[in-house]
Amino acid sequence: MSYLSFKIMGFTLIETLIALAILIVLTAIAVPTFADLRIRIRVDNEITALHRLLLLTRNHAVNQERFVTVCPLTPSNQCSNEWHKTLTVFYDDNKNKALDASSAEVIIKIKLAIKSGDKLQYAQGRTALIYAPSGRLAVWGGNGTFRYCPKSHSNRSRGIIISGAGRFYLSSDQNMDGTDENRSGRLIRCH
Repeated sequence: MSYLSFKIMGFTLIETLIALAILIVLTAIAVPTFADLRIRIRVDNEITALHRLLLLTRNHAVNQERFVTVCPLTPSNQCSNEWHKTLTVFYDDNKNKALDASSAEVIIKIKLAIKSGDKLQYAQGRTALIYAPSGRLAVWGGNGTFRYCPKSHSNRSRGIIISGAGRFYLSSDQNMDGTDENRSGRLIRCH
């Protein structure tokens, strides 16, 4: 083998160091973006799961012509305001915000709790969302906003806004500032 062909087959130390420096710079740029992407995906997945749960709740109320409740249940099967815990959808014919074992009230669907440290809140102090057979909310003034806020990243919060008519829509970044708002321009924030 000649000296010339040997030199072409490998990299010099300088070339390797330059390639490594470029790789380090690109990694330093990509890592924060990747972390932000992971947070956005987590928030989007939770909002999508909650959106589907609300669709299921409303559809069951209309199709079965029964009152259907979604709420976080306590061990005694009473609704609570701890929305970050496991959510349960069930028939609630007497609208008492409790899953009564002795009646025809049965569980339709369960959504597991959100990631520890994140927050899910619904209209301050409310313990349940009840749909009537008409598809409207069964409780006057039941409209409100579900707000999902990832821990330490409040600028990535998203929401689902529910009207008294039982319809709902997802929050969006109306003014393109990177933070979601409702249609009135109010920021989606947890308390």
